[in-house]
Amino acid sequence: MSRRSHITGFQPVRQKAVEHESALERDFVLLTQFRDPAAELVSQPETIHFMDAGKPRRYTPGFLVSWSDGRRELVEIKYRTDLRSQWSNLRPAFKAARDWAQAKGVTFRIATECGIRGVELENALRLIPLRSAPLDVAACNAVLSALKSLRAPTIGQLVSTARLERPLALATIWRMLAQGRLLVDDLSVALLASSPVRAT
Repeated sequence: MSRRSHITGFQPVRQKAVEHESALERDFVLLTQFRDPAAELVSQPETIHFMDAGKPRRYTPGFLVSWSDGRRELVEIKYRTDLRSQWSNLRPAFKAARDWAQAKGVTFRIATECGIRGVELENALRLIPLRSAPLDVAACNAVLSALKSLRAPTIGQLVSTARLERPLALATIWRMLAQGRLLVDDLSVALLASSPVRAT
């Protein structure tokens, strides 16, 4: 770690390690993995050469994301303060990236902490580690049975209705949410006892 915006490392994604060069990039990788577990990420996928005021320059965007629905995005990750302070230098590079992306049928976008950090990232930090956690089959069945007995189930109602000790009910529900066996409509808002929940 050298300073706020330079924390290098690797984030495991789909049995591969995706390199990141800042805490914000690390959070972007995690959020992408949360939004679409089947997405493919490549860090620093291409160095783009371009001319700026008659001088040759080069620019390497942060990530190429191939979403499972077929969309492809070239994404630059920047803190807003860095964007503001470096805009005159970054703007020609971003234009070159947009031109490159358009020619390849890819969308170029800039992601800042405003779109990366928030409740959805907090949910990701909570749920992603549970994706590979073991599930007690009997407890899972108890939760599903409780779900069927409720007209408009919420997380809190499932906890109280499932014939399980509260800690086991909570642990089972969180793991089922993480593994896609239970669904909530919007993971960009806080998961509360009042959050509606449904089966897959």
